[in-house]
Amino acid sequence: MHADPGERPGPSVELERLYPNPRTITVGELLGSLALERFAGSDRPYTIANFVESVDGRAAFQGRSGPLGSDVGDRSLFHGLREIVDAVLVGSRTLGTERYGRMTRDPERRQRRVAAGLSPEPLAVTVTRSGELSQDIPLFEEPEARIAVFAQTAVDTSRTAANVQVHRLDPGEMTMTTALRRLRVDHGVRVLLCEGGPTIFGALVEENLVDELFLTVAPSLTGGGTAPAITSGPGLAELREVTLAWALERAGTLFLRYQFER
Repeated sequence: MHADPGERPGPSVELERLYPNPRTITVGELLGSLALERFAGSDRPYTIANFVESVDGRAAFQGRSGPLGSDVGDRSLFHGLREIVDAVLVGSRTLGTERYGRMTRDPERRQRRVAAGLSPEPLAVTVTRSGELSQDIPLFEEPEARIAVFAQTAVDTSRTAANVQVHRLDPGEMTMTTALRRLRVDHGVRVLLCEGGPTIFGALVEENLVDELFLTVAPSLTGGGTAPAITSGPGLAELREVTLAWALERAGTLFLRYQFER
């Protein structure tokens, strides 16, 4: 399948499913039947992650992930996953580096969320141990944005236009397990999407909180350097097994979905 440079990302974008049951499938058809909320537990949301990496295993190029995820198929899945979740988790450093804005801006996507019984856009969630938070990014300037911040220290968000709720946790409570429990109990989050960065995803993996990984492999090389992989941190004591749920392709880009063993 060849890329159309004028094609807009959306549910009608077609992908070639390689596994299982090879055939052409649209992004809307692919994601529309997932119903991930049925897997939510009472103590934490069902947690998925979405990353893009280069063929040589790097999750960023020149400091940002954006150049790797430029394919319309990847952007369609990126926005499509946001469309079906209750909340999106992003580390505070990634939030600032990528200069996040509203999670769902497109009116049609917002309408589809409402029709599915969801809020017009997902809750934005971030974690900061130091209390440092880039509040000059577009996300904090959006009056309709809802943001939950988990921090060890006080965070002054009084000058932001967004609706921000700060959850201050003691150092002993500052774990992803605690944060996810608060999201489930206090905010009613059933499905949580993690978009990075590597540090926060590594913490989720370390605490065994990830249920699925959606991984885009871009047909490009970064050439080494110091760019991170999709996880960072102390490393696991044992390998964590995952199962391939699907493999798709579009214009040389691979779209993989892995489910974590429980």
